[in-house]
Amino acid sequence: MANSSGQNKATVKQAAKMGVFTLVIMNIVAVVSLRGLPAEAEYGVSSAFYYILAALIFLIPVSLVAAELAAMFPYQQGGMFRWVGEAFGDKPGFLGIWLQWIESTIWYPTVLTFGAVSLAFIGMDHVYDTQLAANKYYTIIVVLAIYWIATIISLKGMGWVGKVSKIGGLVGTIIPAILLVVCGAVYLINGGQSQMDWHGSFIPDFSNFNNVVLAVSIFLFYAGMEMSGVHVREIKNPTVNYPKAVIIGAMATVAIFVLGTFALGVIIPAKDINLVQSLLVGFDNYFSVLHIKWLSPIIAIALAFGVLAGVLTWVAGPSKGVFAVGQAGYLPKFFQKTNKNGVQKNILYVQGAAVTILSFLMVLMPSVESFYQILSQLTCILYLIAYLLMFAAAIRLRYSMKNAPRPFRLGKKGNGMMWLISGVGFIGSLTAFIFSFFPPNQISMGSNAVWFTVLIAGTLIFVGLPFIILKFKKASWNSLGTDFVPFHWDNSPQAAALRQKAAETFASENADAVPDHAQALLEHAKSVNKTDTSTMKDN
Repeated sequence: MANSSGQNKATVKQAAKMGVFTLVIMNIVAVVSLRGLPAEAEYGVSSAFYYILAALIFLIPVSLVAAELAAMFPYQQGGMFRWVGEAFGDKPGFLGIWLQWIESTIWYPTVLTFGAVSLAFIGMDHVYDTQLAANKYYTIIVVLAIYWIATIISLKGMGWVGKVSKIGGLVGTIIPAILLVVCGAVYLINGGQSQMDWHGSFIPDFSNFNNVVLAVSIFLFYAGMEMSGVHVREIKNPTVNYPKAVIIGAMATVAIFVLGTFALGVIIPAKDINLVQSLLVGFDNYFSVLHIKWLSPIIAIALAFGVLAGVLTWVAGPSKGVFAVGQAGYLPKFFQKTNKNGVQKNILYVQGAAVTILSFLMVLMPSVESFYQILSQLTCILYLIAYLLMFAAAIRLRYSMKNAPRPFRLGKKGNGMMWLISGVGFIGSLTAFIFSFFPPNQISMGSNAVWFTVLIAGTLIFVGLPFIILKFKKASWNSLGTDFVPFHWDNSPQAAALRQKAAETFASENADAVPDHAQALLEHAKSVNKTDTSTMKDN
């Protein structure tokens, strides 16, 4: 590998300074994208129902389950690969992290399209700005520019990623969300006429199937709260700080979505809402009414910066999980190469090439909005498969690793609470998965045949690829000196020694912060072959 073990240690030591506040901001930035507000604003008051329902049956289960799993494996890297792999073996684990990585790769052009639209509204000519935002060629140029800037920053290491994500999250997501809500409140207090029907039904009309299809996409508005699990070894006092950051981030996320959607619905009639442009139009309308029009270009730049921060968080996350897969010997040596900062450079370059190709496909779609929607749906489908694996793994681990320390545990005794929360999350994810295949009638998608072909073929191809890769797995892919901690079901003497060494290092580094848990992990690492390997075999 390109980096020495000393460089690896230095990188981990630097990243270990990441505290609760930074992690909360990274979680919010990874999950919250203000670009999604227009999709729900057209539902009026009932949008709050969708947000709350999705939080109860998706966001909360994801957050709590991820908190238990991350705290359960505080010194073992891999994120989704670790969690699913410990439960079901390396192949399903590989599939889990692969889907998380590939869906984020497909997702980048959609979120970056919003960034391009934001920058288009820097000018003061509303008509021209709207035309520019709808121009495919302008969008492609800006999408690729922002993405490759995020990649360059990621290559600098987690120190840079953490700083830019924190600043960008505040400036480009949290502050604009607060400003949007404040503008809505001031507008109403001063007698402004609301475009939202506040007397509408809170519970939506489920008899309208097309509305349900579009609204179910809100589930994936909440996706990503588990993503920071790949950084668990770089978090200060992870067994305490990770669960705390996840829960705080989840509560903030719900508040931003509900209040932000209402604020947007107040200023834009439902019939005029455009999924790509309406957030910027909403800000522009508020600023005109409140006589602060000079803020329009500033907020456009801030939102674009927020997109950069969000993309940066994702560029540095799933790709690192895939890198852990490579270190474990499941990918060719090419994907295990790092730069002098210990960053997975070749994985980032391959990812960048894929994003570039996908961005140019935008030209083939009827409109920027249709391209935006079809890629968004494909990312939903792939990510939901990964979530199904994660929820199932959490339940499985309660039995296959029942003696493992769990500093954050769902339910004080027994497994009933885990079955309830993971079960609700699993059913919610499965429902959203099924509905994601249906095209919404609110958007001109061109041919439905194209819609179904892209989604079905894309799902089959991307789910099948990791298994094809594993068919060609070679012993030469294993790297000497890797610090990947073996799965608990690997009962070879070498694996046992590596697990114990990693546990000892964690216990030493966290002796003051979490002495009881550090010692419990160490004792479990020593006895894991006796207590757990009989229930799991390497497949």
